[in-house]
Amino acid sequence: MQLSHSQPVHPLWLRCCHWVNAVAIAGMLFSGWRIYNASPLFHFKFPTSLTLGGWLGGALQWHFALMWVLVINGAVYFLLGVASERFRRKFFPLSWPLLKETLSQALRGKLQHADLRDYNMVQKIVYLLVLLDGVGLVFSGLVLWKPVQCSLLSTLLGGYEAARYIHFLCMSAMTLFIVIHLLMALLVPRTLLAMLRGC
Repeated sequence: MQLSHSQPVHPLWLRCCHWVNAVAIAGMLFSGWRIYNASPLFHFKFPTSLTLGGWLGGALQWHFALMWVLVINGAVYFLLGVASERFRRKFFPLSWPLLKETLSQALRGKLQHADLRDYNMVQKIVYLLVLLDGVGLVFSGLVLWKPVQCSLLSTLLGGYEAARYIHFLCMSAMTLFIVIHLLMALLVPRTLLAMLRGC
């Protein structure tokens, strides 16, 4: 199906936000892995070659600098998504029967991508879950960054140590999403082109 240049799959503002997010999230992941290595929660560490910052202090500086980029860019993305009604058009309505059908198609490799403007039910659910995952990362990250100032939030999350586990689990979910997202872009290259040029 040929896509019209007059109707871009993704508007310019969304493409800009997407790529800023991609850079910021990658930097936060790699610097976060260096921070994790300084005080691991589990019996493993991330390879130093996959971390950013050189040492704990450097990783913290990268993490906090990119945090502001991500928060500002995320706020722009959210406000424009709501104001333009893109979120409402793209993510709703939701349907459990359609979710089961499209999930079955996806697992059998039969999912169609005829029109990139239309999100299937799996995409809708996954993108909404990623937005919620981002909220979990921000809230748990605030507790780790400012535990005294965010004491109420810390209590709601179960304390500082619980916030560390929540942050790690949300980070792991984000990493899994990114891996699947990249694989899908490789399997359906038109999606990458649409995010680069809009159509």
